[in-house]
Amino acid sequence: MALLNPGITLPGEGDAGTVWNILGQTYYMKESSDTSFAFEVVGEPGTFVPPHIHPTQDEFIYVLDGAMELTLDGQLHQIATGGLARMPMGIPHGYKNVGTNTVRALFWVAPARKLHELFSRLHNLTDPAEVVRISASCEVEFLPPPE
Repeated sequence: MALLNPGITLPGEGDAGTVWNILGQTYYMKESSDTSFAFEVVGEPGTFVPPHIHPTQDEFIYVLDGAMELTLDGQLHQIATGGLARMPMGIPHGYKNVGTNTVRALFWVAPARKLHELFSRLHNLTDPAEVVRISASCEVEFLPPPE
């Protein structure tokens, strides 16, 4: 069992130096344990993660800088700096930086399940079909694109 490691992860750094490039965004791992997983996402305008489901995890987004558009259970929401999104397990969600500035947000999921493994495997991948396949093997289900 991986227990929560006490300590501080500095701004602009990942715990143990762990940083991933996922779907054109930079992910800084802030903590990883069996009970939770936290990461900071830095995304330029236009970057996004399409709608998907975590069937075994609750997920949260706290916007640190900028604004993002969140699709939660088919409904569009705007999240400004200081806003918190709560995404219960099993509910489809996706997000996009629709602004003109870089967005920074703290994400965390509980329990961690296979998310650390997923991000390690997705690092620098550019093939969407491979991202979807690997994600499914790590308990994240991407929804088909709208027709």
